[in-house]
Amino acid sequence: MPENNPKIKLKIPEIILDNAKTLKNNGFEAFLVGGCVRDGLIGREPKDWDITTNATPEQIVSLYSKTVYENQFGTVTVINEEIEDSKLKAVEITPFRLESGYSDNRHPDEVKFGKSLEEDLARRDFTINALAYNPFTEEIIDLYGGIKDIKDKVVQTVGEADLRFTEDSLRLIRAIRFASELGFTCNIDTKKSIFKNSKLLKNTSIERIRDEFSKIIMSPNPQEGLILCHKCGLLQYILPEIETGIGVEQKGEHIYDVWEHSLRALQYSADKEYPFHVRLSALLHDVGKMKTRRESVKGKQYTFYGHDVVGERMVKEIMSRLKFPVKLTEIVVKLVRNHMFFSDPDKITLSAVRRIIVNVGPEYIWDLMNLRFCDRIGMGRPKEEPYRLRKYESMIEEALRAPTSVKMMKIDGKKIMDVTRETPGPKVGFILNALMEEVLENPELNTKKYLEEKAVKLAELPEKELKKLAEKGIQKKDAVEKEELGKIRTKFKVK
Repeated sequence: MPENNPKIKLKIPEIILDNAKTLKNNGFEAFLVGGCVRDGLIGREPKDWDITTNATPEQIVSLYSKTVYENQFGTVTVINEEIEDSKLKAVEITPFRLESGYSDNRHPDEVKFGKSLEEDLARRDFTINALAYNPFTEEIIDLYGGIKDIKDKVVQTVGEADLRFTEDSLRLIRAIRFASELGFTCNIDTKKSIFKNSKLLKNTSIERIRDEFSKIIMSPNPQEGLILCHKCGLLQYILPEIETGIGVEQKGEHIYDVWEHSLRALQYSADKEYPFHVRLSALLHDVGKMKTRRESVKGKQYTFYGHDVVGERMVKEIMSRLKFPVKLTEIVVKLVRNHMFFSDPDKITLSAVRRIIVNVGPEYIWDLMNLRFCDRIGMGRPKEEPYRLRKYESMIEEALRAPTSVKMMKIDGKKIMDVTRETPGPKVGFILNALMEEVLENPELNTKKYLEEKAVKLAELPEKELKKLAEKGIQKKDAVEKEELGKIRTKFKVK
């Protein structure tokens, strides 16, 4: 092991130190390794914690009260039952390993337990992940320049790039995923090797590719990640439909081709930290344009009539091919199919908004509105919300709010007839509206007991007097409605 390993104090949770001490106190070595060390140096909170040791799996299992050992590569998961945090509850402890032979370009044909940390670090993918930390001496073991690459914000392989990628073809996209997540770039040799070996991605399970692709989409820099996937020849094996938008001009309000427009829409969704289904919808919302583009009069503009319908079908096929969950597919398909709704001012009436809420679902209507913002920004338009978009937001909120009506009361016409012995007729309606006037004035009166007792008293009044009370109730309802709608429109600064 090289001398003069830099000493850096990393913040390590107490339970992780306890897990490492258990190994040390029983005569074994224990190092934190991989992503948790990298993230600690960067200043990010690690997503999980991994420990490597010279103990065998059987020896590791014997030292802890509860473990899971079902991994052919020797990984033992230690369960810290007293811990609630999922990041700390399950900690993976892996023996030093040597790997050889990768006939499927994914998994080693043979795994042997190594005797030294150096052997273990030599098999790792990227220099920034080939870092180990001694929690007892606070030393960083950096055999491949990972600390320098973190400072330079560079992703590169441990040793020869071609060898690392032919060992495990998933590393091709993992390199780009790390660059996207960390705001790094891949060095020249790594990018050249990814391009050279890109066809190996075909040997990787689509589920693993989908997971890495999804992490790129959820990274802070998905636009740069997908551009890098394209330049390195990977995107053709993941999402070739998007690549067909390169050079497809749109003209009119659009200043970018379909490719750049889609990437910019995606990036805006990441900047706003929208959830995955909105980000994916932003990327795919115009995927149908390439099949529907037609040149309009004198070639000054293109039309894309029906691209939302064609896109709906294409997105179903894409989501199925990438084996995304059915529920997620349904949501993304709905958003893509309906993304044009807020683009056409002629369609926007309150009743139309209510219909779109039914079609998309009230839980996703704001996601559809956010997709519209992504679409607009992707066109190169100003980021501030124009009046029309604010008006749409106001109409959504108006359509979503429950209307002020007798339905809000803890009594109905049938119950009034039961307690008053009235027969069906106008008088029952008068009583309902009269009761509503009281409830709107004082919501605390909206109880079953009070309303039933009050209904009996109102039923004793002459019908003419009762009608006047009912009219007051209707007037009160209209005033409340007007006040509520006024608040909503003031909120969005619209009329």
